[in-house]
Amino acid sequence: MIDQPIQCRVADWIQDKDALKSIRHRVFVEEQKVPVELEWDEYDETATHFIVTLSGQAIACARLKSDGQIGRMAVLTGYRNQGIGQELLRFVLRTAAEKDINEVYLHAQVSAIPFYEKQGFISVGEIFYEADIPHREMLKKIC
Repeated sequence: MIDQPIQCRVADWIQDKDALKSIRHRVFVEEQKVPVELEWDEYDETATHFIVTLSGQAIACARLKSDGQIGRMAVLTGYRNQGIGQELLRFVLRTAAEKDINEVYLHAQVSAIPFYEKQGFISVGEIFYEADIPHREMLKKIC
């Protein structure tokens, strides 16, 4: 269990790019075998990025697109199941509300649906595949 406080903050894509890319590469490309060409896209330069640090080390990240889509949420292996993802998601939701985004959505990996349901997200539509991983769209009204 983590015995020090984590810090969630809005990241600067230019300044924090290496740390954000490292987390996403380790979780999505190495662990989940997402093809590297699918991990990086045109939204990285315009989205609001988030980073979680513990003792100055980057351990989790996410991004929020201007249309309200939350994505690229990742927590490094050794830090999972300790509330970090929950804290990060709450921070992303607060930021979305500050940006007057009234509803957010995400493409949840099927294995993560229970996590998002606990945070008030509702599944919609059928299961679909992204990078050969089953996903389902989920929505949450925040304002």
